Amino acid sequence: MLVSRAAAGAAACAGVVALVLAGCSAGGPEPAPHTWSPPPTGAAFDYQLGGAYEPAAGVTVVARDRTAQPAGLGYDICYVNGFQTQPAESGAFAAAHPDLVVQTDDGPLADPGWPDELLLDTSTAAKRSALLDVVGPWIRGCAASGFDAVEVDNLDSWTRSQGHLTADDNAALAVEYARVAHGAGLAVAQKNTAELAGRLRAAGYDFAVAESCEVYDECTAYTDQYPVVLDVEYTDELGADGFAEACSRGGSSSRLVRVLRDHDLLTPDDEGHAHAACPASAA
Repeated sequence: MLVSRAAAGAAACAGVVALVLAGCSAGGPEPAPHTWSPPPTGAAFDYQLGGAYEPAAGVTVVARDRTAQPAGLGYDICYVNGFQTQPAESGAFAAAHPDLVVQTDDGPLADPGWPDELLLDTSTAAKRSALLDVVGPWIRGCAASGFDAVEVDNLDSWTRSQGHLTADDNAALAVEYARVAHGAGLAVAQKNTAELAGRLRAAGYDFAVAESCEVYDECTAYTDQYPVVLDVEYTDELGADGFAEACSRGGSSSRLVRVLRDHDLLTPDDEGHAHAACPASAA
């Protein structure tokens, strides 16, 4: 997947490469369908949004930011923030697209937990279409970089929107993000928001990436719907002892795979880095 298959197909049918166009003409064979799949069940994984590094031995599923390169060890997940701005991009995004961030009397609305992230405005079909024009190329870029799947973050932004957004607004855009991902040959993961698991699974989402589902007692909401659930627990919430306890009572399975990380998702070169997985015997 060195180039977006959706883009390549469109270019071919538009007549860009004339000698390969016989299959796009009337009566020619149909283009091959795009294919995608969730991560393999039971595979160890790492969550590397704070910076890319060589994963521990045995890790074959790795999630990284869309600006990083895939690890190339088996299955790679691309992180895209599709409902809020990224901290370093918030000012530029709000300046370029003032109508696509939630506006209040005090200016653009920030996430109270992450005050340098602004909430994207999903409140109308027109705004969702405009956001898809911005975020869609990021998703297709994940495919072009060689990722296998995409996770789209902050699906639950409506809960922090002071009533400006609704669950229906965000779910409608989430469905469009899945359509773009599948069109590019990527699987798509639901990120958090347990209450929408059934709805998004029915809409075509392939697996889930859940943060702290053990802490919030939400894991079964995902495993009831998805064939693979990747659970990220944090040292400052569950802790090493709590993680070990979860592992000892079957906290990992072929469908639910856990990892314990530091909350800042630091690299091994940084003080405070933590990474642990349930022992293979608990899987």
